[in-house]
Amino acid sequence: MAIATVNPATGERIREFDALGEKELEQKVALAAEAFAGQRRTSFAERAELLRRTAGILEEEAEALGRIATLEMGKTRPAAVAEVRKSAAGCRWYADHGEEMLADQPWPVERARVFTRYEPLGPVLAVMPWNFPYWQVFRFAAPALIAGNVGLLKHASNVPQVALAIEDVFRRAGWPDGVFQSLLVPSSAVEGLLGDDRIRAATLTGSEPAGREVGAAAGRNIKPSVLELGGSDAFVVLPSADLAKAVESAVQSRILNNGQSCINAKRFIVHREIAGEFTRQVTERMAALTVGDPAKDDTDLGPLSSADAVETLHRQVTDTVRAGARLHTGGETVAGPGFYYPPTVLTDIPDGSPGQHEEFFGPVALIWQAEDLDDAIRIANDSPFGLGGSAWTTDPAEQERLITEIETGMVYFNEFTQSTPEVPFGGVKNSGYGRELASFGPRTFVNAKTVWLA
Repeated sequence: MAIATVNPATGERIREFDALGEKELEQKVALAAEAFAGQRRTSFAERAELLRRTAGILEEEAEALGRIATLEMGKTRPAAVAEVRKSAAGCRWYADHGEEMLADQPWPVERARVFTRYEPLGPVLAVMPWNFPYWQVFRFAAPALIAGNVGLLKHASNVPQVALAIEDVFRRAGWPDGVFQSLLVPSSAVEGLLGDDRIRAATLTGSEPAGREVGAAAGRNIKPSVLELGGSDAFVVLPSADLAKAVESAVQSRILNNGQSCINAKRFIVHREIAGEFTRQVTERMAALTVGDPAKDDTDLGPLSSADAVETLHRQVTDTVRAGARLHTGGETVAGPGFYYPPTVLTDIPDGSPGQHEEFFGPVALIWQAEDLDDAIRIANDSPFGLGGSAWTTDPAEQERLITEIETGMVYFNEFTQSTPEVPFGGVKNSGYGRELASFGPRTFVNAKTVWLA
């Protein structure tokens, strides 16, 4: 099987790679197990220094590494470079804070000295997506490696050059052979890998169907797993909000990564007093965006990742309009080469339409009008997903109700949802389970061993 780079800006097939054969895959898993035997005995100081070297390479080569992401998945050039630099910052953050997060934790027992020691589990299989091809990998790898684990990356098949570039960065930073390896294999290989006793845990960021398969396989093999799946984040705007800032943030969040982010604001739920003006301003801004070549600095919105992605998104839009939604701008496929979709705004989303419960993975804003706070909370929670969300209000009572009643893993006020090393990241419902980042990151794939010294 060939694993290929296809430029989504042109549809051109750029480069092909042969998938690993059974013998090659076995060699890599064996090397990971061998590397873990040594890596688990290294000190926090040694691991932290290697993370800092990794960060240095990422910072120095951000432009070149960013170009690979732009070529393979269509991220705009400035966004791709920023993502590489964010990955470097994540490495530095865990180099600075990992040891304190994994320090022995004492317990108040009078007749003995008792503590928990956090020990690494071993090789961790990371099944990662194409949409943030660097950050998604490093937000797993930096905390896992500082804990003493080793990583095996099964990256999305449309970003093979990114996968190989990441492995090369770790190698040149001085990590021992086998501590981090990229596996160019199809998705069908994942279940077999999870059945291998040498692989001790799994993490997946991706679609809900992929999460179900990996979660089930990990469960069958009694291995811990973390799933970060889809999202259809609510963006609630109430009358006390700074409307100009809310509109600006709404558009910025919706088109982030060409509209292809799990934590994009996707469902805009606006109080009836300001819904008309909010819709008018968002529509004007969306319609004015520059769609085009992601390698050009003046491009606001690049292509979607594939022709299939365009087809799926357009079907969702047309089916929602057919069901009774109102189309304000966009909604038509773009002629010519590449996998582009125009910025689109829909209102009056009918119950039972794709817009009600499906995740729209592209630059489509779905706007609801809420009668009051109760209605806004109801609409926000009327979703199978529960990753993140944001609310725009300066009223403390409204904020407290939203904190308590919104069914998500994260809720941001007067700021759109983000992923940053300092705070935990993860969702509920069909958005997955487990948490990444902050102290959850390095403590996810460890044995929390109780030690009792009488």
